[in-house]
Amino acid sequence: MDIKINEFGVVTKMTQTMHAVRWRLFCTLALLYILVYFYRVSLAVVSEDVSRDLALTPEQLGTLAGVLFYVYAVAQLPLGPLIDRVGPRLVMSVCGLLTTAGGVLFARAEQLATAMAGRVLIGVGTASVLMATFALFSRWYSRQEFSRVSGLMVAVGNLGNLAGTAPLAFAVGWLGWRDLFLVIALLQGLVTLLVFLKVQDRPPLAVQQETALDQPAPAMLLAWGVLARDRSFWLLAGVAFFWYGNYLAVQGLWGGPYLMHLLQLSREGAGRMLMWTSVGFIIGSPLMDTLARRLFRSYSRTLLAGQLCLTGLMTGFLGWLPLLPGWAMACYFLMIGLTVSSGVMIYPIIRQSIPVAMVGTGLTSLNFFVLLGAATTQQIMGVMIERSGGYTLAGFRAAFALPVAGLLVACLLFLLARNSPTGAE
Repeated sequence: MDIKINEFGVVTKMTQTMHAVRWRLFCTLALLYILVYFYRVSLAVVSEDVSRDLALTPEQLGTLAGVLFYVYAVAQLPLGPLIDRVGPRLVMSVCGLLTTAGGVLFARAEQLATAMAGRVLIGVGTASVLMATFALFSRWYSRQEFSRVSGLMVAVGNLGNLAGTAPLAFAVGWLGWRDLFLVIALLQGLVTLLVFLKVQDRPPLAVQQETALDQPAPAMLLAWGVLARDRSFWLLAGVAFFWYGNYLAVQGLWGGPYLMHLLQLSREGAGRMLMWTSVGFIIGSPLMDTLARRLFRSYSRTLLAGQLCLTGLMTGFLGWLPLLPGWAMACYFLMIGLTVSSGVMIYPIIRQSIPVAMVGTGLTSLNFFVLLGAATTQQIMGVMIERSGGYTLAGFRAAFALPVAGLLVACLLFLLARNSPTGAE
């Protein structure tokens, strides 16, 4: 039996059984989060197939991609307090059923309206997963452990991102996109059942890691009021908005058409190139906590440095990316993934600034801006591409200028935010 002393000097006992239960919890939730990431990015690789079968224009394709993130973002607001009050396990289980239904509907769609309905259900259904997972982590792990385990969860979840690139392109060529999405929907249903049966909202032992677990959650409006009065929250939300907007502009939708139409890559070739972004995100996510503690000694400075590097890299889509040879382009997308991974620092920053009783509300409120950024960026970029000459260099340049400029401004404003030290010595 291990003896552990938490940050408040309280001695706790962690048995091997507790370690095993925590790993089982992590692995179960990771399976669900892998599917969330797959749904977010998979449209980039199958965009040509979906557009052909449903007769979509670039603007309609952008709307189809964005609607998942719009409803995901809006659903965050009621789901946060619901997670705090009802419990993460039940919320994720019910939402998982909605995701399963949405996946089936999308796979069977014969027109835009049906596909939109399926994406809406997927958006609502997946909206609770990451924030409910982090709410669980706040109860099962100490504050110091939270940053490491949350970064690891994002890294593992990006296996779904990875699956949505080259492996998806291969599978679509073998099964077709409709049958493949039916298989994914079936898998979603099985994982949802596993979550319902295996996940526990609180540790089975009387382990009090930071504060009383039965501390009542504040009223919804009171919790939102606390966040609304915090200037640093709004500055962090601005970075979160454009961080994920840039990432999904590349990985979620428009990176694929850019590579296929401007660089004449095949669907499989574009998938392989985008795969390097996923690899970079997977490598970088668990390393960010180490960088924050040992190099920057601050979650805020780590986030800012990474996002400024991402801004510089994203200027490649404004003109100089097509000049790179194949090997350099693979390195370029790998570096995008590495710098994108710095965005996971938003979660320990917000976790550090709120009590555990309202962690669900705080995390989902921040994640509202994350997903709103993805939705808005993808849709507006579709409009700009269509109105600037279609799938041309001028069209893509005009479209990508939006997220690049937005992220630069958000980073400069974030210099005014409160610093979030890691506590490293």
